[in-house]
Amino acid sequence: MAAMLDHVIAQMLSLQVRLMACQARLEANTDSEALHDLRIGVRRLRSLLRPLRGLPGVDHLEHAAGRLGELTTPLRDREVLAAQLLERGQHAAAQRRLDKEGEAFAQVAVSAELQRLQAIIDAFPVFLRAAQRQKLTRRLSQRIDKRLGTQWKGLHKALKDPAHDRHRLRLLVKRVRYGAEAYPQLERLTDRLQQQLKCVQGDLGDWHDLVQWLLQAEQQRDLMPCVGHWQSQLREAEARADRSLAQLQADIERR
Repeated sequence: MAAMLDHVIAQMLSLQVRLMACQARLEANTDSEALHDLRIGVRRLRSLLRPLRGLPGVDHLEHAAGRLGELTTPLRDREVLAAQLLERGQHAAAQRRLDKEGEAFAQVAVSAELQRLQAIIDAFPVFLRAAQRQKLTRRLSQRIDKRLGTQWKGLHKALKDPAHDRHRLRLLVKRVRYGAEAYPQLERLTDRLQQQLKCVQGDLGDWHDLVQWLLQAEQQRDLMPCVGHWQSQLREAEARADRSLAQLQADIERR
């Protein structure tokens, strides 16, 4: 139990350092991956927290992480779309979406959402140690293992549904993958499954991007030159994602 709690606190501190580094990169606008890295850090934080629900402070920290995710999602989506437009030679359309990007990044760096998240992370180890003294963390490893197992079962059930929803599967795959990576000592993720989950997440991510771009093209006229290409790519992405999902289902059933 104490070892698991130490692991959680160590992971929390590591993620805190990562978020602070991303904040500095955003404020200085040093590179194009700062926002993406910040969002990955927040996603890993939420994956670490999800199996801890019920412990003091977890709900506040989850809420703060969620608010920061909501703040940064539109910025990241615009960033990804701009990169795609540049790849397609639509430089003017891309530049319109990149205008004032540095200013937007700086606003994230000083946002109330990020400051609140960092403040709660600072205090969170104290909450955990207090919970330990009150014996609220007994059988913590078993609790986490059970909740991770529930996530796996939910993914497997969704994969077996012939009318599966790719949007929901994309979220379930991310939840399972990052949850297992947050607690490697529980040995729920073999090397093969880790690679397959990463592959599925990438394929579903490509499909999701295309769906979103085509929806935006219905309202944003400067995206129209890309529609034919995206429609063709969408059919290929659907087939590729479904093959990856079928392989994942087979791998899970063999584990």
